[in-house]
Amino acid sequence: MLDVIGVQRMEDLFSEIPDDLRVREPGAVPPPMGEMEVARLMHERAAADGRPLCFIGAGAYEHHIPAAVWEIATRGEFYTAYTPYQAEASQGTLQLLYEFQTMMAGLTGMEISNASLYDGASALAEAVLMAVRANRGSRSRRILMPSTVHPAYRQVVRTVVRNQGIELVELPYCSACGNIVPGSLQRFAGEEFAALVVPQPNFFGVLEEADQLTDWAHANGMLVIGLVNPVALALLAPPGEWGEQGADIACGEGQPLGVPLSSGGPYFGFLCCRESHVRQMPGRIVGRTVDSAGNPGYTLTLQAREQHIRRSRATSNICTNQGLMTTAATIHMALLGPTGLERVAACCHHTTRRLLEMLTAIDGVEALFDRPFFHEVALALEVPADRLLARLAREQLLAGYELSRDYPELGDALLVCGTETKSSADLERFAHLMGQAVAELRSSRC
Repeated sequence: MLDVIGVQRMEDLFSEIPDDLRVREPGAVPPPMGEMEVARLMHERAAADGRPLCFIGAGAYEHHIPAAVWEIATRGEFYTAYTPYQAEASQGTLQLLYEFQTMMAGLTGMEISNASLYDGASALAEAVLMAVRANRGSRSRRILMPSTVHPAYRQVVRTVVRNQGIELVELPYCSACGNIVPGSLQRFAGEEFAALVVPQPNFFGVLEEADQLTDWAHANGMLVIGLVNPVALALLAPPGEWGEQGADIACGEGQPLGVPLSSGGPYFGFLCCRESHVRQMPGRIVGRTVDSAGNPGYTLTLQAREQHIRRSRATSNICTNQGLMTTAATIHMALLGPTGLERVAACCHHTTRRLLEMLTAIDGVEALFDRPFFHEVALALEVPADRLLARLAREQLLAGYELSRDYPELGDALLVCGTETKSSADLERFAHLMGQAVAELRSSRC
């Protein structure tokens, strides 16, 4: 091969890389080990992390996953399946993706779903791009983005759209309630925006006034993007039913549906919309049809080839979905069914309400916002949040997310989350250790 391309040595293929950046020998690579030694090493490293009790949340949630979910998802038929370009050889994968789309459309109250995206943040970025294209009544490239949207999501959206001439106008939240007050949007009345993003629940766990926000946006010529938690939709009104007309686009993170925390991923994003916007939908859509003999079959449909050849001028360059995660989510939803998912959501809400009662009984801890919430709640502290978290981490307790990292105006504040995985004993242990830690930190300041 070197002779054919006219190169003397392998090193010549890397001639453009400066010499001082090249690594001559692999550094700090340990000697080879056998299978038994590797397994032992990995078990030791896993044990070193401990098994802490986790109340963090903040966009990644610990839910119970029935054993059957990953027993089925890791079967060879699904585990090794990639993009189903050859429909005749991929009917099982295509059917599963079609079922996923059907479930997500039903859960969000929308008419169309794609076959998933990379994660919730990139799904929101794609929804923003889609809204700019789809809003035929406005040529605006401005988006109203509440500051109650997950901070990481906002960063991802900014990264994706900033070089495409799209402006994100951030909406401040009510300091007493932790939500976007619909009346505060009146200062934007008459201005042109492509869309309004409505998180439900928002990053603080607080429920937004989705109906009022949706109707206001539509009255002002904007599309509405609903950023939603799929488990919460088992209890809350779906985006398709917000206000008089419903949201136009719905998106979010699918990790709560059968995907473990897994040290940060991989997860998957979902994206749904009204049928009128289907030709602006990024990613892949699986359709169901019949052959000449009347037998049902599945195939990729409305997948624009421009995604592969038009580069920056394409509708979207999202071509790959998180197939394995989508598989697990579909199996998870099928096993739980609507009733099971509703019970999970109700249990999450009950757990967090009970957790809030127990933690706010501690001197120096109180609720930060006075609004309905789903399964996360923000707490105001009279002690340094970072020191409190470090103190509790030593007790194998991950007590929450420090909000001042993204919202410094909140001071010492903590976002805590409860799900159906937390028992009464877990809540009691959290409250006991929290009470001790807060008391110690308060006394040390005296």
